[in-house]
Amino acid sequence: MRVLVIGTGFGRQAMAPVYRGLGFDVEVVSPRDESALHRALNAGVDLVSVHSPPFLHRQHVTAAVDRGYPVLCDKPFGRNADEARAMRDHAARRAVPTFLNFELRHQPARAEFKKLADSGVIGTPRHLSWTFFGAGLRGRPHGWINERDTGGGWIGANGAHLIDYTRYLFGSEITGCGGVARIEDPHRPDPQGRPRRATAEDAYSAWFVTENGCTATHDTAFAAAVALPPRMVLTGSAGALELIGDSRLIVHRADADPMTHEFPPAPPRSFYEPALTPWLEQVADALRTGRPATPSFDDGVAVAEVMDRLRANVIEQVMQ
Repeated sequence: MRVLVIGTGFGRQAMAPVYRGLGFDVEVVSPRDESALHRALNAGVDLVSVHSPPFLHRQHVTAAVDRGYPVLCDKPFGRNADEARAMRDHAARRAVPTFLNFELRHQPARAEFKKLADSGVIGTPRHLSWTFFGAGLRGRPHGWINERDTGGGWIGANGAHLIDYTRYLFGSEITGCGGVARIEDPHRPDPQGRPRRATAEDAYSAWFVTENGCTATHDTAFAAAVALPPRMVLTGSAGALELIGDSRLIVHRADADPMTHEFPPAPPRSFYEPALTPWLEQVADALRTGRPATPSFDDGVAVAEVMDRLRANVIEQVMQ
């Protein structure tokens, strides 16, 4: 099968190697090279994998759908829910298969976390707490991720994954949310050395309520002075699950000693490979058999709608 990967960042560096490892014939094009993109789209492919910046998603998804190609799109799914719904509805009218790249559902430790939550080992799940503080944006040149109008911001870049996992974990849609969004590193030069000021958040603290009465909190930043391992805790009526650094999963129960599951850390040069491989295997199977696979564009729309509500309900703070 042939896949066209649109994107020379995450697309080239993370997606393309995994596609090749699964036997795909891969072509990577820059989202800004219109002639190369037009030629590749007209050459005939089995899948278009869109990893351009969010402000280009609608253009590239529409171009693929208009040609009848199945499409996988990265998150955040466009710049807002209106764009997400437009892409979803256009694909539905053309009846093309769609896939949304919430690959972290399939990260081995998080997949086991979900399995244990569903097993009843901690009783009825009630509350999810997620914390992660990284330094990946500190000192990085100003780019689209720092601009609100281009679909930037940490809510879209990381919150999309966490919101998807929250609704997936509880099996319920999010009905309420709010919190605080912060710009902790507001001043930085662009690639040409010109001083710029960020308009999109690089940190947020938020609460969520689901339709079935569960709650969640996310406390996360990506321009922190130092990086700390992510930590996820799910409390239930009979115990708790704790995941530290996506590598150590602990089952806590009041009536038993803790049980620990260890997972090997992701290879430094291919952090996303352990999550992408099982996910793209499902995508490949869906393309071969015609059976649907999730997450799909419907999931992308659900998450985009929550992100729009969250952005409308946060208090914004800029650190000086």
